Amino acid sequence: MEQPVQTEVWKPQTLEELIRILHQLFSGDKVNIDEVQTLMESYESKPEEWTKYAQFDQFRYTRNLVDKGNGKFNLMVLCWGEGHGSSIHDHTDSHCFMKILQGNLKETLFEWPGKKGSGEMVKKSERVLRENHCAYINDSIGLHRVENPSHTETAVSLHLYSPPFETCHAFDQRTGHKQKVKMTFYSQLGERTSSITLVSKENN
Repeated sequence: MEQPVQTEVWKPQTLEELIRILHQLFSGDKVNIDEVQTLMESYESKPEEWTKYAQFDQFRYTRNLVDKGNGKFNLMVLCWGEGHGSSIHDHTDSHCFMKILQGNLKETLFEWPGKKGSGEMVKKSERVLRENHCAYINDSIGLHRVENPSHTETAVSLHLYSPPFETCHAFDQRTGHKQKVKMTFYSQLGERTSSITLVSKENN
């Protein structure tokens, strides 16, 4: 019989406490996916704690760095305006955790395209993630696209990537063709970054 994960005792009361516990969980060489997901889901979103990191853009979703995780992970707040979405993308062999802080996000999962990358990409599943829910994906599960399905409400999500990565691949749904794209931060630790590359196909 499996032992309960320790995070059931570690119910973080604040975002600061969540970050502190994440540093403990990522102090070793191995990642316990269930433990991290349980921990992130147990944190109850409090806008007063993450609003300082939440910076929106009129034309696209934004990636706002919250914590560098001692090089083991990146924690960031993503801000989605009405109708904003990502491309279909991979995660460069990293773990990806996505917790909804405000609003709803639709996740569409796709199969990897064939070696030649030709033809319409195959959709595996689709679901709507609601506030305080935490989802997980890695490249063995597939590719995904994330979007704010609302045209009247914004959405905010908290993402953890381990290990951190600076590039990924974006995929064309009609052809399966991929291209390498560079990640940029709209802001870091609450401060707007000086130069932003407007790449509409960034990963989330």
